[in-house]
Amino acid sequence: MQTKSIMIAGVGGQGTLLACRIIGTVLLEEGYDVKVSEVHGMSQRGGSVVTYIRYGDKVASPVIEKGQADMIISFEELEAARWLPYLKKGGKLITNTQQIEPMPVITGNAGYPKNIVENIRAKGIDITALDALSLALEAGTAKAVNVVLIGVVSKLFDFDVNIWEKALEACVPPKVLEVNKKAFELGRAVPAATR
Repeated sequence: MQTKSIMIAGVGGQGTLLACRIIGTVLLEEGYDVKVSEVHGMSQRGGSVVTYIRYGDKVASPVIEKGQADMIISFEELEAARWLPYLKKGGKLITNTQQIEPMPVITGNAGYPKNIVENIRAKGIDITALDALSLALEAGTAKAVNVVLIGVVSKLFDFDVNIWEKALEACVPPKVLEVNKKAFELGRAVPAATR
């Protein structure tokens, strides 16, 4: 199998690293060679953060170049726009519709771009956009946005759901496991029409 690339983009504190670990665990369990990058970016709260997952029969490097990502999972709208050049032609973009204002917007030096999802869709890009924050809150915590998105992503792979659940159990601290399991189920239940 040729190497596939997944990019996870978010803002510091949103759990991009946990999402990366869960997906990486699933892919390893499925027998792929998996390379995962470290966090790139400002990992303190508020900064842009991106992690890479590459998988296949034999993966040489975890680095994803522009135009190489088969899938981008974005935890916030502006991050979807920021990393869009990395998506390959025919790739899939999944984004949370939440808007977290970056520092230039907070300080008044810039405005938050309008109609990000509509503009991406107008380019003919395969985008799934959903309010993952509302689903995370329904599950019991705003911190589960990452796992809601993993639930959505899990439907795009032909893997048994039990493998995803085992990866959650392996990666998520026991005290928040039930909330995250619920978040995962809510993500998996997102109607195909949203996709």
